[in-house]
Amino acid sequence: MKIFQNQPYFYKSVFKLALPIALQSLISIGVNMLDTIMVGKLGETALSATSLANSFITIYHIFCMGLGMGASVLVSRYWGMKKVALENISNANCDLSKENKALEDASRALKQTITLMLRITVILAAVFALLTMFVPEIIMKTYTSDKAIIAEGSVYFKYSVITYFFLGLSLVTTIVLRSVGQAKLPLFVSIGAFFVNVIANYAFIFGKLGAPAMGVAGAAFATLIARIFETAIILGYLFIKDKRINYKIRDIFMKTKSLVAEYVKISIPVLISDAILAFGTNAIAMVIGRLGAAFVAANAITGVTQQLSTVVVQGVSQAGAIVTGQTLGTGDKKKTMNQGWMFLGVGFALGAISAIFIMIISNPIINSYNVGAETVQIAKELMLALSVNIIFRATNSIMTKGVLRGGGDTKMLMLADNIFLWVASLPLGILAAFVLKMSAFWIYFALKFDQVLKAGWCVIRLRSGKWIKKIKGIKIQNSFMSYSDSI
Repeated sequence: MKIFQNQPYFYKSVFKLALPIALQSLISIGVNMLDTIMVGKLGETALSATSLANSFITIYHIFCMGLGMGASVLVSRYWGMKKVALENISNANCDLSKENKALEDASRALKQTITLMLRITVILAAVFALLTMFVPEIIMKTYTSDKAIIAEGSVYFKYSVITYFFLGLSLVTTIVLRSVGQAKLPLFVSIGAFFVNVIANYAFIFGKLGAPAMGVAGAAFATLIARIFETAIILGYLFIKDKRINYKIRDIFMKTKSLVAEYVKISIPVLISDAILAFGTNAIAMVIGRLGAAFVAANAITGVTQQLSTVVVQGVSQAGAIVTGQTLGTGDKKKTMNQGWMFLGVGFALGAISAIFIMIISNPIINSYNVGAETVQIAKELMLALSVNIIFRATNSIMTKGVLRGGGDTKMLMLADNIFLWVASLPLGILAAFVLKMSAFWIYFALKFDQVLKAGWCVIRLRSGKWIKKIKGIKIQNSFMSYSDSI
């Protein structure tokens, strides 16, 4: 199979999905940066408190991403099935009774998936809200022993209790809408939420525009306002305007027993994988934290560069999961395999472009910081290592978070993600840093070596075809049922 093919429609459809997602990620980065700048004006204690409190909220965010992406795999597949049934009915050259039944089954399974996702999200939000409400000090103490930071963080939590519900519902619904080709609306809503958040931060943190000066509490309250704005529009569109899924408020109460096992089988490995990876990232941060202040500062400088260089990759990754799921839903395994190879080519190309981008902007970014000569030298080495690593990271991200996940291969991905991190990267990083005492370039390259290994594994897994999994849970009685049974 060729990784670069003359199929303009494919590339156009991928980037039509990916670019709004990438822009939305870029907006999120901007919101986080502005939040940091505004809260930072209150002092180091306030900044540390909100940062650590948000570390706990990020755990909930990761769980919701797992739930949403698990649902996305199923939604994309059922959406593909639904489109096939609609096309067959419109052509009127088939058994209409069977096609109508297939359409009904796919539509019901689509709605059941969303219902399950929304219910679990609300339950999970309730758990985090109760923890935040009743034991905020205990949560903060797991991050720091500083009493002032614990006190400020507890205040931040007090105003974040309700936020979990709006954050979770807007996040998972956004992922579902993208899965049926609605990527622009979430982007426009995020732009609106960005401005709402900035204005609310300005008003409630500093007491402007007639609002009380609430400090850290104001930052949490501003976030809540922005999340309410975001969720109201996203859910309002899903319940009232959307005609693709045609999901209504009454569907929240529909029976979902027949789909629970399939949803759990797909979603839980995604959730576990992302959660363990988050812990692994923290472990890498602990290694870096023991290499001295200069290395830590240099790594912080590269962090923003890494985020900026991967926004398009993240967008293509999600587009990969959606496109793969929809194609499999139509029953075309050969086309799915071919698209998988083209996604591999897209990943390699984006990785190469990102590497060049990093090399171009590295010196201007490093020089914009007021840091010592040692930090500058380490930062340059880390930027070089990042530019090499990004080629492998972009390639495997689009495959693991996109194509293979869209094929339903979530259990194997859970194993691969974490084995390469915990068995290879962390031991090699510790060896390079504390035993061999290698240069900053090689320490960073060793700590990120799992990206190289995963890129090679993805090619092997893609070639095998074993990543295409059968999805049960509904009985489809039209022409692609034989395909579903065969895989």
